[in-house]
Amino acid sequence: MSAFSEVKKTVQYEGTTSKNPLAFRFYNPDEKIEGKPMKDILRFAAAYWHTMRASGSDQFGSGTMLRPWEGKDNVPNAQKRVKVFFEFLEKLQIPYYAFHDRDIAPEGDSLQESNNNLDAIVKTLKEEQKRTGIKLLWGTANLFGHPRFMHGAATSCNADIFAFAAAQTKKALEITHELGGQGYTFWGGREGYQCIWNTDMKRELDHLAKFMHMAVEHAKKIGFKGQFYFEPKPKEPTKHQYDFDAAACINFIRTYGLEKYVKLNIETNHATLASHSVEHELDYAGSQGFLGSIDANTGDTLLGWDTDQFPTNVYETTKIMLIVLKYGGFKTGGLNFDAKVRRESFEPIDLFYAHIGGMDTFALGLKIAADIRKSGEIAQLVKERYNSWDTGVGKEIESDKHNFTSLEKYILKKGNPDPNKSGRQELFENIINRYTFK
Repeated sequence: MSAFSEVKKTVQYEGTTSKNPLAFRFYNPDEKIEGKPMKDILRFAAAYWHTMRASGSDQFGSGTMLRPWEGKDNVPNAQKRVKVFFEFLEKLQIPYYAFHDRDIAPEGDSLQESNNNLDAIVKTLKEEQKRTGIKLLWGTANLFGHPRFMHGAATSCNADIFAFAAAQTKKALEITHELGGQGYTFWGGREGYQCIWNTDMKRELDHLAKFMHMAVEHAKKIGFKGQFYFEPKPKEPTKHQYDFDAAACINFIRTYGLEKYVKLNIETNHATLASHSVEHELDYAGSQGFLGSIDANTGDTLLGWDTDQFPTNVYETTKIMLIVLKYGGFKTGGLNFDAKVRRESFEPIDLFYAHIGGMDTFALGLKIAADIRKSGEIAQLVKERYNSWDTGVGKEIESDKHNFTSLEKYILKKGNPDPNKSGRQELFENIINRYTFK
């Protein structure tokens, strides 16, 4: 019996005139954009934790979600949940998924029991992947939920907790490899501090780097060739997390010699919490060669926490896809919907409405971004703004032909520079509107 009886068949593309809430208006998987099928550019994934495990609870109330497939938190029900999840993915034509280890299998009373539970669920996941052709985008370990991680995991003040986190990550990495995962994500969770007075920051950062190097070495040992990702997040739950933003993460990666192995998994809502826009984080990561994957969601700018809402802002998805295309598209990463339906959207069908909306919003953003790139209009205006660097002294500076002394001589001879050209911000914004609302 279907877990989603209201959705009789696979959600299909019906075009912009469709009023069917269970159809795509913009996402046409096989439509080619810049020579590639839309599905291969967007590489959509669903997050197991929010899609299957979110209860709708918050700090002021208990769960609200109606999930008829749920039952006791045991292996048989976890296996049943996997099959429901793959039905969901199939009906939405979502080709990838992502998970935390403790989302897919119940945690046992010991590490060995937890590992045995994972093995049983991985068997079911493999069966469903084989049946459907759906693939694992990336896996990760939940190193933040259990009380043992109250002081962090890799950055814990307790060496035994570090050891437990390492053992848990070892297993998570192994099952990710067994499932053919294309990546593995380090998400800090509680890797930070609440009080600087009781914190040895240098020691904690050294331990975090040591932990990542151990993961890299184990990946080599087991033959895992997937991409490692580091996911920035500035706060919540800790006062200050070490993976604050893209710049902090890249500095950490380079400082500790991890740049050959680790790229970034950027989340929109995390960028907001760091007082950045997501396009800033993506462009910075891309410009440094560290753009890997994206957790596709959005936050409420009026709220100061991680609301993990589904993306519905076409301006935002257009900016995201412009940057993704600018840096050559995804290699192993994709657009993972790290998003959850609102507490009030408690019926199973709401999961479909939410994902359809997010997929359509990104598809439209992709189409607009491709049109902007094809016209070359914005690119030409940007080029003109920086044209003083294409000839003369600008070109010479970029070619390392000057120093302070030679530039002083140049300016003394030339005199005061002419005023800069107008930035024409309003013109740029008007052009973007023209492509968005044509």
